[in-house]
Amino acid sequence: MTAASAIEVRNPRTGARDYSFLPDTPADVAAVAERLRAAQPAWEQAGVAHRAAVLTQLTDAIQRHRDALHRAVETDTGRRFETGIELSAVGFWVERWSRIAAETFAEELHDTEFPGIASQAGYLAYPLVGVISPWNFPLALSLMDAVPALLAGAAVMVKPSEVTPRFIDVMDRILDEVPDLRDVLAYLRRAGDIGAAVVEQSDLVCFTGSTATGRKVVVQAAQRFIPCFTELGGKDPAVILPGADLDRAATAIANGATLGSGQQCYSIERIYVPRADRDGFLDLLLDKVGKLRLSHPDPAKGEIGPLTFAPQAEIIERHLQDAVEKGATILCGGRIIDRDGAKWCPPTVLADVTHDMLVMREETFGPVLPVMAYDSVDQAVTLANDSTYGLSGAVFGPEAEAIAVARRLWVGGISINDAGIAPMLMGDRLVAEKTAFRGSGLGGSRLGRDALKRFLRKQAILVNRNPGASPWWFETLQKED
Repeated sequence: MTAASAIEVRNPRTGARDYSFLPDTPADVAAVAERLRAAQPAWEQAGVAHRAAVLTQLTDAIQRHRDALHRAVETDTGRRFETGIELSAVGFWVERWSRIAAETFAEELHDTEFPGIASQAGYLAYPLVGVISPWNFPLALSLMDAVPALLAGAAVMVKPSEVTPRFIDVMDRILDEVPDLRDVLAYLRRAGDIGAAVVEQSDLVCFTGSTATGRKVVVQAAQRFIPCFTELGGKDPAVILPGADLDRAATAIANGATLGSGQQCYSIERIYVPRADRDGFLDLLLDKVGKLRLSHPDPAKGEIGPLTFAPQAEIIERHLQDAVEKGATILCGGRIIDRDGAKWCPPTVLADVTHDMLVMREETFGPVLPVMAYDSVDQAVTLANDSTYGLSGAVFGPEAEAIAVARRLWVGGISINDAGIAPMLMGDRLVAEKTAFRGSGLGGSRLGRDALKRFLRKQAILVNRNPGASPWWFETLQKED
């Protein structure tokens, strides 16, 4: 491949194209897949304790290279605070999933309800798992599915976004220090049809990204008869009930809508408040949001980073213009700011919004907080469910009432009196499972102990301990006749 084929990468803080890489080709993907498949049987047969120990070596190596990895992710995303969260998450996931994996593979024979028949679960990993991850949290989302898949005994190839690829160089150096893992985990450099090549070469695929691209991945996986787990876009609602602690709701929502500059699939993007509480809540929300600062020029100061993916600015602007033209009021923020080549979106609070506005229907993916008043809880539930998405949401109010309303929402992960809890509980043995609803995804849960089993083919091993003829044998059936 010639130098002309290199892909240039934009720095979101400067706008400069200051990094480039040569993308892999479909032939490269096939070669990587062949190498990983060759090493996978030994990886699976080595046992879960060995796999957990090797992944612990990975977390140790990440710590040794933490500064370089942090610089790479921060440079690509423009965010310092959230980058620290990404790096810390990997160790938690390895520790938590290792414990779940040890318990999962420790199942023993047990009696069934049929006299003399015992049963045991058998598990065989899908040999090669393909992970296609997005640009908004490049390190964390590249490993969120890879860690449990590796613990299950699978080999994994990861294709991160070409928008935020710098961390791959550091991960390659880290994997060089963990040769047992290097044999079964590989990072690809993306371009063009590499995503399709990953699906073509995998036995199971995990995709995180847009709903439009997710549909294509699902169709291709279905044609190959392989499992496909997708987590796609969101338009998460927050429902504030009568009697809710408005100050807490405003604080949680201000955080849940702006963390990562609002560039999260589970960001709060729609807010419903009782009409009697509307003005008071808006005052509180404006106070909370008004304290959030752009992290410019110093990335260590301020809470709101630049827009990582510059074209997202056009979507945000289109949503805001549409809202204003249809009668919405901008109470703060409301425009994209260009500074030193970077694009910034200050936290933006909208009032007087309606469901015919794009900002209430399409994923905005920015720190935009549209607030809509409602007249009854039933109306609030109807509005919250009036969406093509169903990833997650939040309900604020007295606990029993909030849980009752949560059970009526068509979304998968619901935070009560907070926002965005679900991602914090990845790998927790005791947390409930969830699935995405409607256009927000397809397939099994990332939450809950059984989420590990997504990467396992399941066997029912049945042992007949009866010494005589079985009831379904010819000799028994003929005697009965």
